Amino acid sequence: MRFLNPKTDFAFKKIFGSETSLDILISFLNAILKLDHPYLIQEVDILDPYLAPKIKGIKDTYLDVRVRDEKGRSYIIEMQVLNVAGFEKRVLYNACKAYVNQIGRGDHYLELCEVVAITITDFVMFEELAAVQNRFRMRAEDNPEIYHGDLELIFVELPKFRKSEEELESVYDKWLYFLKTAGDLKAIPRKLSQEQAIVHAFEIANKAGLTEEELEDQERREIYIQDQRGAQQFAESRGMEKGMEKGMEKGMEKGMEKGMEKGKLEGKLEVAGRLLEKGMAREEVAALTGLSLDQMREIEK
Repeated sequence: MRFLNPKTDFAFKKIFGSETSLDILISFLNAILKLDHPYLIQEVDILDPYLAPKIKGIKDTYLDVRVRDEKGRSYIIEMQVLNVAGFEKRVLYNACKAYVNQIGRGDHYLELCEVVAITITDFVMFEELAAVQNRFRMRAEDNPEIYHGDLELIFVELPKFRKSEEELESVYDKWLYFLKTAGDLKAIPRKLSQEQAIVHAFEIANKAGLTEEELEDQERREIYIQDQRGAQQFAESRGMEKGMEKGMEKGMEKGMEKGMEKGKLEGKLEVAGRLLEKGMAREEVAALTGLSLDQMREIEK
């Protein structure tokens, strides 16, 4: 068997956003949020990236799966494969927009429910944080224990997840392993086959069940992602090269300046020494050469 790469927008939508994906969404949400009870999902919505707000530098390489549970809480689940300019602002924008759009003019603010934005990235966002998953809430500066829970951002960085199949323990581990490796697998790993929702995800991702048009679409998306990553790497390497060139130029300039300054100083010291030998007062020599009295004393020694 060969499976779709779940990190592409086409496959992510097909696996997590179809009408038959409720068991997958429930299992995934419970794993990410580390909950023991099953969610009662009432509504699943797919945000078309072509209708999403246009932000400079962002292409249609993302797709939101939006879920609402029985208590009215909203969950935005997004897979992002490219680290593009303005990405973190878009995550916050979408979460805030989902929050404020819950009520209309004249509605009471008490009707607002929590919004949780779950973002899985195929790149490292927070190099200074070692954890695979990080949660952000509005907290009191003087007492972090006090926080506002209505708006929460959860980031899962797949490159930081390095467990092998033998090391998988929790359902959370198994879902991250699925997201990271499914596109390279030829069979369902034994440990992942123990979770029915993940098996269902593999069944949806099985390329054998796709039409020729769907396979071509998936291939185009993967080629596009590879091209974009290649362009980013090329730009980064060119930036490093230019930085090194500028550094070398600056180093040479500074070296020449220092050399000239050193040459000027040596010339002044030599002139000062001769004038002192002829009996001129050190104060006069200092005034003529621009050297200090301490330097005059060193020359005399």
